[in-house]
Amino acid sequence: MQNRFDGIGMTSTRTRARMVERLREQGIRDEVVLAALNAVPRHIFVDEALAIRAYEDTPLPIGAGQTISQPWVVARMSELARNGRTLDAVLEVGTGCGYQTAVLAQFAKLVYTVERIGSLVAKARRNLKSLRVDNVRLKHGDGSADLGEALLVDAIVVTAGATHVPQALLAYLKPGGRLVLPLAARGEEDRGVQRLTVIENTPRGFKEQAFDAVRFVPLLPGRA
Repeated sequence: MQNRFDGIGMTSTRTRARMVERLREQGIRDEVVLAALNAVPRHIFVDEALAIRAYEDTPLPIGAGQTISQPWVVARMSELARNGRTLDAVLEVGTGCGYQTAVLAQFAKLVYTVERIGSLVAKARRNLKSLRVDNVRLKHGDGSADLGEALLVDAIVVTAGATHVPQALLAYLKPGGRLVLPLAARGEEDRGVQRLTVIENTPRGFKEQAFDAVRFVPLLPGRA
């Protein structure tokens, strides 16, 4: 895979390689996804004061009460979304600072990403521009509702915790497409337990399968 960020003076190549090796040891098997995380400099997406912690496997604050997801979660959601396939188009709900976006952009031809918080839209746009990521369409909008777009995508990645599957998003999935989101575990909603859940568009209808336990900030409606 060609590294789209070659030649921009990355300073943490060895640290990033160690992060990727840890992810491999933690069970991430998709080498395309691992190569994408190896290519994207995570320290670019956090405040300079936190850059020294950028390659730890932990979420970090990015402002507006939001966080950049820990690398393992980014890798796992990407792995579940890709499912060994070539992806033409991906929809991301919850751009944040743009890190997951940049990872998806390494192996998807087009990433359409929506963020409800205006200050994060501006931050993500700066980050992606600095890395010359040119296959992303970024929108300030409510990703939990109908986007008013004629979209058909191979995968949808929702980076905020939902109490139910956003039905409006299912209409954007191609046959065989996958929606990946942190979904409140049935019977455990009151305890805040979420699981990475895949909704797959199959010939027999939508099929749901739950995977790893996670903790995300809530998916909220509207724009801010």
